[in-house]
Order: sequence, then C-alpha cells, then structure tokens
Amino acid sequence: MPHYNKLVRDRIPDIIKASGKKCVTAMLEHAEYLTQLEKKLIEECDEYLASKDVRGQIEELADILEVVYALAEAKGVTVEELESIRTRKAEERGAFKERTLLKWVDD
Repeated sequence: MPHYNKLVRDRIPDIIKASGKKCVTAMLEHAEYLTQLEKKLIEECDEYLASKDVRGQIEELADILEVVYALAEAKGVTVEELESIRTRKAEERGAFKERTLLKWVDD
C-alpha cells in the first residue's frame, strides 16, 4: 500500500474512491498547509522542467498556477490582487518579453 503524505487537489480522494480504491486523508492546519503548498510548488516546477514536450509543459504550467493561486489565497491575497501586483511590477520594472539577459554591471 503506497503512502504519499502530500497535498493533492480537492477532488483526488473522490476520484480514488470512484475507482473502487480506498484512501485516507487529513485536513491540514494553516501552517502545515503553507508548507505543503511550498513543497507542491517545487514538485510542479520540477515536473515542468522534466517535461520534454510543449503540451506537457503547458499542463505543468497550469498546475504551477493553481499552486501559486492557492498560496496567494492562503496568505490572504485574492487572485485579482495578485494579478494587480504582477501588472504593477510589469509596468514599473518590465516583464520578460524582450528576453534581456543582464551580463554585468560596471560600478
């Protein structure tokens, strides 16, 4: 019997049960939830980096976004507020569209 001890999407236990299997779950306290979300973010980023095809990479980017949104909400920030912060920073500092690589700065 595999043991996972990792954060999963909300419907995963229902999907497991619908397949005829049993699973045991627990509800996390806030601090542990944040810790597990951070672990999930690393897991999803690793899966993105390991993906070899564009479709798989896009799927992993969607997973990363889901975790980022959950982290923001767990810290009391709505998705809309997060997007507003992202937009402000892009306006102030730019985005990554021009593909600029900073090589060095002369002091």
